[in-house]
Amino acid sequence: MKITDIKTYPVNIAGRSQLNIKVETNTGVYGWGASGITGREFAVIGVIEHYKPLLIGKDPRQIGAIWQDLYRGQYFEGGRVLTAAISAIDIALYDIKGKALGVPVYELLGGKQRDYIECFASLRFSSKAELIERAQILIKEGWRMLRLAPAEYEEGKYASTFEPRESIAIIADWLVELRKVIGSAPTIGIDYHHRLSVPETVSFIQRMPVGTLDFIEEPIRDESPKAYETLRSMVNVPFAIGEEFASKWQFMPYLEKGLTQFARIDVCNVGGITEAMKVASMAEAHYIDLLPHNPIGPICTAATIHLAAASPNFTWLEEMNTPVENPGLDDENYYTKQPKLIGSRYKVDDVPGLGVEFNEELAIKEGFKPVETPRLKRKDGSFTNW
Repeated sequence: MKITDIKTYPVNIAGRSQLNIKVETNTGVYGWGASGITGREFAVIGVIEHYKPLLIGKDPRQIGAIWQDLYRGQYFEGGRVLTAAISAIDIALYDIKGKALGVPVYELLGGKQRDYIECFASLRFSSKAELIERAQILIKEGWRMLRLAPAEYEEGKYASTFEPRESIAIIADWLVELRKVIGSAPTIGIDYHHRLSVPETVSFIQRMPVGTLDFIEEPIRDESPKAYETLRSMVNVPFAIGEEFASKWQFMPYLEKGLTQFARIDVCNVGGITEAMKVASMAEAHYIDLLPHNPIGPICTAATIHLAAASPNFTWLEEMNTPVENPGLDDENYYTKQPKLIGSRYKVDDVPGLGVEFNEELAIKEGFKPVETPRLKRKDGSFTNW
């Protein structure tokens, strides 16, 4: 079996951009993969075009050797754009090998350790009433874990303006009220999307009674492990960090020093299934659970399901399609075969490969326009993190 071509399919789905790839072979068996860097699809496509001549003619079943060649085959190793391309290729190679052997991908990873993949609901809200109403609906529908995504900056006079101190004051009050309404049983996390500083994060946590929050996700940017060491010493709430990490080496200080209690691994960014399994093992050795990042589309969801099925230290998978939100990123016109959510979880199926199919003809017909991520400013006009 030899690789004969790699095709890239950037698409616009539900107002956002996705990049899927197809690796073809001389046997007719092909595999699907996806990049996790939305908004920079042309950059990732450029990397894949560099990699294509290296891959044509190679045996796609030699996944580990191909990963090493792609990662180490240039002087400037790593980086999110390079590993996003490697991730897409790596995932597609697992899809090929699973199909060729007639087994699901998780069988290539040691077999499944669970029959279902439990999910957490990503709950976006812009007001207290919306937060409480949506949370109650989710809990009634059987969701046991809510990961909150505050978007109060989208409303009112100062839309698209984010002032950290103003935000933490109101969001802390809303969370205290939410916990009173829904009780102690549901797990509550919040993603501040690295919009805060160290002192702002501390102030936010101190405004709420112990037990209000079960974790806080990436309150500050992750470039400095030392900054997180400082924050870890000042805050008594678990952290969830890692969705932007592009290798096991980026994860390493956060795992070894106990800076995160949940590893927010993104299979489509970190280097694919090959690298994700190594991070999962490192996390397991430090008693740290996986809380995978999954905001893109069904190919990423499918790849992460297989990772989760084969990992003993998995907790919840991020899910955006819930009873209160449905952004449409899993459009069935594009994804003609994909994992199906059953309540708040996915069944681990025995379909060979990943278990996904993508409509490449529709992608070509519809074309592609780059989509920029939103921008936020402070009231003084300066930029801040989205």
